[in-house]
Amino acid sequence: MAANGAKCEQPQKRAKGKQNGKAIDSSVRERRQRDKEERLSLVVWRRPVTTIHYFLLETLIKLKEWTFQLWQRRGLVFLVLVLCSLFSFAYSTEGSHQQWVNYLEKRFLWCAYWVGLGILSSVGLGTGLHTFLLYLGPHIASVTLAAYECSSTDFPEPPYPDQIVCPQGGGLEGSISLFSIMSKVRLEACMWGAGTAIGELPPYFMARAARLSGADPEDEDYEEFEEMLEQAEGSQGLVTRAKLGVQHMVQKVGFFGILACASIPNPLFDLAGITCGHFMVPFWTFFGATLIGKAVIKMHIQKLFVIITFSRHIVEQMVSLIGAVPRVGPSLQKPFSQYLEAQRNKLHHAGGSAPADENWLSWVFEKVVLVMVCYFVSSIINSTAQSYAKRLQQQRHSEEKTK
Repeated sequence: MAANGAKCEQPQKRAKGKQNGKAIDSSVRERRQRDKEERLSLVVWRRPVTTIHYFLLETLIKLKEWTFQLWQRRGLVFLVLVLCSLFSFAYSTEGSHQQWVNYLEKRFLWCAYWVGLGILSSVGLGTGLHTFLLYLGPHIASVTLAAYECSSTDFPEPPYPDQIVCPQGGGLEGSISLFSIMSKVRLEACMWGAGTAIGELPPYFMARAARLSGADPEDEDYEEFEEMLEQAEGSQGLVTRAKLGVQHMVQKVGFFGILACASIPNPLFDLAGITCGHFMVPFWTFFGATLIGKAVIKMHIQKLFVIITFSRHIVEQMVSLIGAVPRVGPSLQKPFSQYLEAQRNKLHHAGGSAPADENWLSWVFEKVVLVMVCYFVSSIINSTAQSYAKRLQQQRHSEEKTK
């Protein structure tokens, strides 16, 4: 009887343990949800003073951490400083090498500009700045329109790329092909794509570090990723199924799965980086596939789409379709036609100015860019302030555990 009683008590203890574990998990999730809601309320337009204060404190902490990391790698820093000093000496010394120095400087700054815009597009600070729509797309469109107008892509340098002017004499009518325009913008497009690939590295390193250390995740996306893995069997939502599809493809197919996810416009690609870091995919497997997918395959698809969309006959058809809209069509068609005509005049006259009444389209675009940049900056401030708020919450929870 005593043995039977002991056997009966064991399942009861296990059941109680499971219930306690579920209660603890639910309480932890509720606490995380409350903390998350508290952090998300910390934005510039609701609590400006606190947000800016936390932003400055978190910035100081990050600067201190980065300074310490640079000091740990002081040998590499010293080597970089020596190379910069040598380049500065060669840059300031007169000689026949100056033409090569100027060429390298121009190419380096041009590539760095587009790589930087690519990083801003996908680095994950706040909402990300849509630099393809704001910068690269309009640049490709301008080159496409100019190539068809000038019948050539041999624009004089300078002023290209700051300003596009038709070359003297132009080219043969109909000599422009799709591939010649693609070749003209290949460097900047590939550099932008490489920048987007570099911007995907933070989620990978964050997930990899969390997996190696076994510590609690420091990122909201990684927390959602772990919860998604725990609830994978019972999840039926469309978005959740799409995320699980990306996770399974990357985990099972490996290099070619990452390549497939990176080669198409994919808003869930951050999850691919987190998945690769979580499952300890080698760095060069992840970054190599991402670089090829974004800088080569995806970039050529996007570039081809913009070039075809802004080819001469397509643009003329679009302007004609705008004029065919009942009632408002002619009034909308006139400013677009005037804008295109002014751009053609600029291509044939370096430094020429367009009439003031046709510049409202450029004015509107400039204001849209300004608003998006301001929102991007505010999102960085909000994200940084929320990171400091999370530090305070973790510190408070650790103090509660020690009591």
